Amino acid sequence: MTKKHIIYIICLLYATIAQSQNSKNTIQTDTIASTKNIKFIGLPIAFFTPETNFGFGGGGQLFLLNKTNKYNDRLSNILFSGIYTLNEQIQFEVSPKIYLGNGDYFIDMRYFLNIFPNSFWGIGNNTPNTNEEAYNTTSHNIRVAFLKRLPPKLNFGFEYVFENHEVTEKEVGGILDTENILGNDRAVISGLGVIFNLDSRDTTGSPLSGRYYKVNARFSSELLGATHDFNKFLVDLRTYEKLSKKSTLAMQVYLENNYGDIPFQGLASYGGGNTARGYFKGRFIDKHMYVAQVEYRLRLKPRWTAAAYGLVGEVANRPNDFFSIKNLKPAAGAGIRFKVIKDQDTWLRLDLGVGKNDSNGIYIGINEAF
Repeated sequence: MTKKHIIYIICLLYATIAQSQNSKNTIQTDTIASTKNIKFIGLPIAFFTPETNFGFGGGGQLFLLNKTNKYNDRLSNILFSGIYTLNEQIQFEVSPKIYLGNGDYFIDMRYFLNIFPNSFWGIGNNTPNTNEEAYNTTSHNIRVAFLKRLPPKLNFGFEYVFENHEVTEKEVGGILDTENILGNDRAVISGLGVIFNLDSRDTTGSPLSGRYYKVNARFSSELLGATHDFNKFLVDLRTYEKLSKKSTLAMQVYLENNYGDIPFQGLASYGGGNTARGYFKGRFIDKHMYVAQVEYRLRLKPRWTAAAYGLVGEVANRPNDFFSIKNLKPAAGAGIRFKVIKDQDTWLRLDLGVGKNDSNGIYIGINEAF
C-alpha cells in the first residue's frame, strides 16, 4: 500500500493469551495463541492516506512447530495479511512455506488478491511525472514452487505461476487508452519455471550472516492459457557480513530480464517496499532492470534493530542502455525493526525512503526487505 506522502499508524495488540493444550508447553506472553503443534502471531494495522482514506486490516504468521527443517532449524509457516479501505480497496495475501521430509523438500506458495486503483506513467526509464494517470485493476496471482534440497545448502525445483490482471477502468484518452500497450484491458500470465538457489543464511526473517543466491527462469505460454508468450529471467544475489556482535552489512544485486510479447503487468517494475524503497512501485517499468542495494543493520537490543540503506538501479528496453549517469535512480533511507516474539524469527519493519526528483515513501512490512 505504498504511495507518496503515506502516513501509517501501526497498532500492535497482543492482549489475548490462549490456554495451552499441553501443560508442559511454554506460552510466550507476546504470542496470541500457542499449542503443542502451532504458534500464532497477530499484527493488527490501522492507517490513513490521502489516496485511501481510513484503512484497516491485519497480518500474522502461523508456525507449524512439528515441521522442522533439520538443516537449519527453520519452521514451516504461513504468512498472511489483509487490508481494506473506505475507498473499497482490498489487498489480501497468503504465503505458506512448508518443509517436508525434515527439510529435504520445500513447498513455497503465494496467493495475492489486489483490487486497487493504481498509477501508470508509461513504459521506460525517463517517463515524466506529468504522465501519471489512474487506472483500476483486479488481480489474482498464484505461485506454487516445489524444491528439492541438495544437502547441505543447495535447492533445485520447479514452479507454476498464474496471474490474471483485469483493467476495470482507465482514463479516457490516456496512455493506456490510446497507445498500443499490451495488457491495457486484460492480461493472463501462465507458465512454468525452474529455480536454483544456494541458501546459507542463519535465519530468513532478519539474517545476520550467510549467503542467498537465486537463479529463476519462467516461461509464460499461450499453451497454458496465457494471453502472451514471453520469458522472464531473474537473478537475486544477497550476502550478509557480520561486522560485529551487533551489526551486519547486508548487500543485494537483483537482475530481471524479459523477452517476447510482455504485457505491462509482466514488465520489470522499479520501486516498492522491497526492491527499490524510495520510489512508488511501478513508477518505472520496462523489459530489463537491475537494483543494487546495501543496508547497515545495528541490533540495539535483542528485539530492536535500526537500519540505514542506499541503493541504485534503473530499467531499460535493452541492457545496453544501462549505466548512463543521468538515468540512474538512486535512493536512500532508514528504518527500525521490532522482533514480534523473542524466540521466533518474525520482525515488524518500518522504513522511510527518499529517491530522485522528490520521490519518497514510507514502508511497513513483515521481515527485512531482503
